[in-house]
Amino acid sequence: MALQHVVARHVRGEAVGVWSLCSAHPAVIESAMREAGAAGAALLVEATSNQVNQFGGYTGMRPGDFVRFLHGIAARAGFAADRIWIGGDHLGPNAWQGEPAESAMDKAGELVREYVTAGFRKIHLDCSMACGGDPSPLPEELVAARAAKLAAAAEGAWRAVGGEAPVYVIGTEVPTPGGATEDLDALSVTTPQAAAATIDAHRAAFTRGGLEPAWPRVLALVVQPGVEFDHHKVIDYRPCEARALTDFIGGQSQFVFEAHSTDYQSAEGLKSLVRDHFAILKVGPGATFALREALWGLAAIEQALPSRDAVPDLRKLVVGEMLADPRHWRGHYHGEGPSLEFDLQYSLSDRIRYYWPYPGVKRAVATMCERLDRRPIPLTLLSQFLPRQHDAVREGRIANSTAEILREGVAASLRPYVAACRGSSRAAA
Repeated sequence: MALQHVVARHVRGEAVGVWSLCSAHPAVIESAMREAGAAGAALLVEATSNQVNQFGGYTGMRPGDFVRFLHGIAARAGFAADRIWIGGDHLGPNAWQGEPAESAMDKAGELVREYVTAGFRKIHLDCSMACGGDPSPLPEELVAARAAKLAAAAEGAWRAVGGEAPVYVIGTEVPTPGGATEDLDALSVTTPQAAAATIDAHRAAFTRGGLEPAWPRVLALVVQPGVEFDHHKVIDYRPCEARALTDFIGGQSQFVFEAHSTDYQSAEGLKSLVRDHFAILKVGPGATFALREALWGLAAIEQALPSRDAVPDLRKLVVGEMLADPRHWRGHYHGEGPSLEFDLQYSLSDRIRYYWPYPGVKRAVATMCERLDRRPIPLTLLSQFLPRQHDAVREGRIANSTAEILREGVAASLRPYVAACRGSSRAAA
């Protein structure tokens, strides 16, 4: 897989990396494809086991559906389908933790087989969660044994369908998908000893499972570099606190680190992560948060326009949908009244992203955009509510249309990743 070549370049001393988009929103994916295309780069897009699985996940898509979904967006964006690298994130029993371990792992095996059969070639093996009847936390050896079992399923599926061989990511110190659900003040960075133990346990499990030919394709390890976000704040990367990890992985000839929850990191922080061997950067909620910002800006513009006719406020409609169906945020937000409504809209964990596909929400967004596109948006209002897009319109970089205004909002959140992964100096921080 071409991803292996990037990792090999990094291991040889080039400060290059890959950023991975974890999103199923078509506008976010299209924006990412256009940014990747402008940079002359490929785009790695990943689906999670909750998002896409053999039962449809919360998107309603099975793995094959997701591949076709990506190719359809690529056709609209003018992005070559062979430049899309497709990965599976947190593949394991996560979606079935409430079941006995045996049935949960059987479903996880089928999940991995469907992913690989559909064309997913970057596979994050995540068996770190306890299932019914398991001790908690799971022993490292059991986590590794289950990961090897899923790797065997992936290898079998690949041999059946052919094509490029899958590559693997391992690691048990995985941040909470979508950000922390509690307030954070500081994080414990993974120790080199823990990272080494994870590698050793997985190597031994692959050997016991007869997977020696697959082991060289394990190219990355998920650890905690000290980056995360909760509902209201971001824990920024501090290179000095990860120095021991950086030195450890720098002595390895096979692996780089994969950093999860890098959303909202500064441009300099992202460059520092890549320089320090966190060569795969994951982003998801940060991109949909940027989309929500742009939509809220357009909604504010519409409400500020002089008009004799009152129009529905998109913001109130979406919050109403979230309150009517709390399944995607219950357990994450614990306030009431105005405090809850604030988090529903503005939390960095961006649980609102689950509601954009709702039919009523989709219609409301489309109708608002249609109304705004009937005439150019006044630049004074763009300056007031969406100043970055105002500047882009004034400079002729984008048209004064809702589609390009939304695309630019997402693109601005992704450009630091493009720049960080392109390569930079490895001088000590």
